[in-house]
Amino acid sequence: MREWLYGRQAVRETLRAKRRNGFLLRMADGAQDRAILQEILELARKRKIPMERVNRDALDPLGDGHQGVALQVDEYPAVNLEDILAHAADGGRPPLLLLLDQIQDPQNLGTLLRTAEAAGVGGVVLPTHRAAGVTPAVVNASAGAVEHLLVAQANLAQAIETIKQRGIWVAGLEAAPEAQPLFEADLSVPLALVVGSEGEGLRPLVRKSCDFLFSLPMLGRVGSLNAAVAGSIALYAVLRARGAVGKK
Repeated sequence: MREWLYGRQAVRETLRAKRRNGFLLRMADGAQDRAILQEILELARKRKIPMERVNRDALDPLGDGHQGVALQVDEYPAVNLEDILAHAADGGRPPLLLLLDQIQDPQNLGTLLRTAEAAGVGGVVLPTHRAAGVTPAVVNASAGAVEHLLVAQANLAQAIETIKQRGIWVAGLEAAPEAQPLFEADLSVPLALVVGSEGEGLRPLVRKSCDFLFSLPMLGRVGSLNAAVAGSIALYAVLRARGAVGKK
């Protein structure tokens, strides 16, 4: 199945990642910012992907923020959980995985995937039902970062049990009375972080499957944070705990 990706960062990172087959590049007449567009054109040329010039309004139906460029590709190359676990175990550092429980907003999912890639997460697991998948809108929201990630879809409760059997601790991010304060927890261990949905948090079975829960300190009048913000803070707290501050 083919789909159209849109947005300059999303298209460039897809071409750089070389994980999808590209079939056609479309670029709007008069599109500015020649540096990134020239890079996109060069990457497409090297892969022998044909290019068409079109009116800008021809790209509008694809989605907001197309920035005058779109790329027709095959579907996202999802992997399975075993691929993620093998990759995480081969990284030369304690595994760090991200599990997302029913994140339905494409912008939130894209933001979390972008942070996950930047933070060196070894793989992401999404539920098979009631959650956003890796759609073109999600690729755009992640600025193409998801093209460099390993992403699997699975039953989360079952995936958690498999992950635990591999010696990886599973921690849910949840504002619950029994939750440990994030900045007081040992984050240096092999870890899979579970982030819940925007409105409901973690489902009961997923919460029960976790080894323990983390919570973020909330000192103001607002009682919670956006799922993407909370998850991003937690991922970088792990990096800090592992001494990765200032390292590429």
